[in-house]
Amino acid sequence: MSQTCQERPDIVLIGAGVMSASFAALIRSLDPSLSITMFESLESCAKESSEAWNNAGTGHAAYCELNYTSRRKDGSIDIAKALDVNTEFDLSRQLWAHLVTAGWIDDPAAFIRRCPHMSFVQGEENVAFLRARYDAMVRHHCFDTMSYSEDPSVIAQWAPLMMARRRPGVPVAATRVEQGTDVDFGTLTRKLFARLRQESGVALHYRHKVTALDREPGGRWRVSVLNRETGEAKTVSAGFVFVGAGGAALDLLKSADLPEAHGYAGFPVSGLFLHADNLDLCQRHTAKVYGKAAVGSPPMSVPHLDTRIIGGRPYLLFGPYAGFTTKFLKSGRWSDLPRSITTDNAKAMFDVMVDNRDLVRYLIGQVMQKPSARFRALQEFYPSARSHDWRVAVAGQRVQIIKTENGRGTLKFGTEVLSTKDHSLAAVLGASPGASIAASVALKVVQQNFADRLPEWSERLRTIIPSYGLDLRSDEAACRTIRADTGAKLKI
Repeated sequence: MSQTCQERPDIVLIGAGVMSASFAALIRSLDPSLSITMFESLESCAKESSEAWNNAGTGHAAYCELNYTSRRKDGSIDIAKALDVNTEFDLSRQLWAHLVTAGWIDDPAAFIRRCPHMSFVQGEENVAFLRARYDAMVRHHCFDTMSYSEDPSVIAQWAPLMMARRRPGVPVAATRVEQGTDVDFGTLTRKLFARLRQESGVALHYRHKVTALDREPGGRWRVSVLNRETGEAKTVSAGFVFVGAGGAALDLLKSADLPEAHGYAGFPVSGLFLHADNLDLCQRHTAKVYGKAAVGSPPMSVPHLDTRIIGGRPYLLFGPYAGFTTKFLKSGRWSDLPRSITTDNAKAMFDVMVDNRDLVRYLIGQVMQKPSARFRALQEFYPSARSHDWRVAVAGQRVQIIKTENGRGTLKFGTEVLSTKDHSLAAVLGASPGASIAASVALKVVQQNFADRLPEWSERLRTIIPSYGLDLRSDEAACRTIRADTGAKLKI
């Protein structure tokens, strides 16, 4: 193995993405004596959804994502989900700021930069929605820096590429939050694992695939591992298992035969982006601009034109163009989906296919879409776009959760933590907001599975995450103080 194998680590991490890195950074900050062993089937960390080219890099704070705010039956706008996501991103900012202060991260600008977040809509009905959304959000202290305009000249100052040569006479509207961010989750993940490699009691093993999880007498887990280079099989005994393996998590939970995972299934969604590296274009568009999703499309398919900084260089990305695949990971197998279907989850999957026929038709349409149609979608956002400036990039795989609720399979959007009743294993399932709320996920795993240690860790937790025990949705003073502090430490 790449490092000396610990036969009885306190914690085993499965997967080397941002979720595992964040949980490991938090738990080791709370108790540096805990031994950790990580297994990753690929040759290095952050190769799947955490890699910068495999995601949109949006620090999801619900400033621009219209799917987090919906109209109630009375016509008012429900901002509860937006507030949840917004303050969950505050937890990530706090953890990252602490890791900068503690020396885990040397230069925050290597992975996070300020980038305005905008929403943009066309047509009277959509403009009315965005206006009502703004009115509901700006009254809350979490969103009170949001600006709104229906004036094309103002919007042109915010996003000049999008307004140039736009057809006159069509109502438009936009919101803008200056304090948005662009995040390179791949760089963040690599920095955290580089620091973990230096820690005593931490062993990182790449090109090692976890093949099975089995309970041992006494509550520990026997983790079976295959060395993909030598073919050697080995087992270790873990006190706690964290499954941060993205789309591979479902297969591992299935192998563990967890009652808590019965009825779960996965719905894989692939995606493409168009990207441009023309420096003139990149310098003329400096924002993440989100529109409205097509009818029947998943929330992760909301079209957006994004500023990206990857490897210190600016790019523009537009997309995503959704598609369907049977793979659960980019490096996965075409048999992933059919192999995941069992008598336990087949009904739930059938229910979802029946209840989401619009989504199925949408995905089929996206798969069949010609390059010219993709380019026309870009021109809806950027009317003067030239095709020779743009190339196709394949995004990361997302596996949406299917679970049984009230006797019927339901397609769930978002990110979910599944923990066993004996608090010996936790897994992260789902998709967006995903990486943006990695600290919230890590904290939830600690609270759910290490509750007996929370009294001794409470003071330390407040040092790492100053809002621990507070509700930033209702505590305006704490919210403003913490955002000012993390903004200064992260240089955003």
